[in-house]
Amino acid sequence: MKITVLNGSPKGDLSVTMQYVNYIMKKFPSHRYETINISPPIMKIESDRKRFDEIISKVRASDAVIWATPVYYLLVPSQYKRFIELVFERKAQGAFKGKYAAVIVTSIHFFDHTSRNYLHAICDDLNMNYVGAFNPDMFDLMSGRNRKKLETFGAALFSAVETGARAPRTYPPIVYKSKQYKPGPVKKPLDPGGNIVAVITDCSDPNSNIGRMIERFSRAMSGMVKIINITGMGAKAGCSGCCRCGLDNICIHNDNFAEAYDSQVKTADIIIFAGTIKDRYFSSDWKLFLDRSFYNGHVPMLPDKQFGVLVSGPLGQVPALREMCEAMVEMQRSNLAGFVSDEADSASVDTHIDGLAKKLLDFAAAGYIQPQSFLGVGGKKIFRDAVWGRLRFVFQKDHEYYRTHGGYDFPQKDYKMRRLNFVMMLLTKIPRIRKEIRKRIPQEMVKPLQNIVKNK
Repeated sequence: MKITVLNGSPKGDLSVTMQYVNYIMKKFPSHRYETINISPPIMKIESDRKRFDEIISKVRASDAVIWATPVYYLLVPSQYKRFIELVFERKAQGAFKGKYAAVIVTSIHFFDHTSRNYLHAICDDLNMNYVGAFNPDMFDLMSGRNRKKLETFGAALFSAVETGARAPRTYPPIVYKSKQYKPGPVKKPLDPGGNIVAVITDCSDPNSNIGRMIERFSRAMSGMVKIINITGMGAKAGCSGCCRCGLDNICIHNDNFAEAYDSQVKTADIIIFAGTIKDRYFSSDWKLFLDRSFYNGHVPMLPDKQFGVLVSGPLGQVPALREMCEAMVEMQRSNLAGFVSDEADSASVDTHIDGLAKKLLDFAAAGYIQPQSFLGVGGKKIFRDAVWGRLRFVFQKDHEYYRTHGGYDFPQKDYKMRRLNFVMMLLTKIPRIRKEIRKRIPQEMVKPLQNIVKNK
């Protein structure tokens, strides 16, 4: 059978992800494979319609497609995202219809599920026959046990093609009819005080819904709002994934993006993300902006700020986008005040924008940062462990930050608790004491908190 591999890594043949694909090729040599590097030549693919059509023709002639990509900032790289946009913009979905699809996503398990699920949803939107995903740690191939898992995954893909198996659709199609948003007057504009308020957007049309939402938000804040268009921040290319910035936080791209990010984004106190949903995420321009911010490494580069999100499109049908925004803000150790979408009528959108503006200022005045959920706590621990261990020599700036800012908060260092656990575990070896401890566990767990409620 003919297998087309769409390689999403900006590193092309040097991709970690592609080594997993290469291993499948080695173990199943009877099939015909063709690998197409998507991300490095994405500008050529976009500008040269013949080049794009050649790729689509190869997909059309395939029995199965393997989507292979690393995780960049909670999703696929911006270049890969742009290719997916082109497929829909140029009405090339028919080439994918009915093809068997598999996804390989490599990472350090930081939000690899959002990347995997995004590609799964795209496969469903393209009416492909989705077989499954393999999302290993980037170095799992070193393990014989994990190589066996990869072989089983490959065998399942080829078996599905050979037997004509059909998989049910997981992600329902998005059903959405855009309503024109017509902003109304602002009763009493809010004074931002000393806060620098910035709206970050890719909007190119002020008369679009998102353009009008931005304008309405600006009026709610006395018009003292800085608009930062990410398409004008000087980025000449997407993130190359080279990781060289890990040594000194200096990007290899010789453009003005880092300077613009440092001077415009980092200096804001209140930040609004404003974008239009495009195939279950924001645009590839948005993705490029986020990917290129990686020159800061795995550290909070926007801490103690207030965030809000303005969305044009079916946010209610794309919960993954909400989750990713929440995770991004939590990982910055900042606070997400809320979302406003244009799914409601215009009067309601106005009310929601005014409410968001007030919450942002109230939270900023109070210095309020919501406690982190699993998204922030779990993500931080993944980074902590990786930077402490195998990635330290590459991400030296991360290591320096974690070491000086208490990032290495391993529970094993809590010697007081370790001693207490040792003593208590010894006591539970005595039957009489064990019985008493079992009886008192519920009340003893809550007692310290009851004392706070009573005395503070």
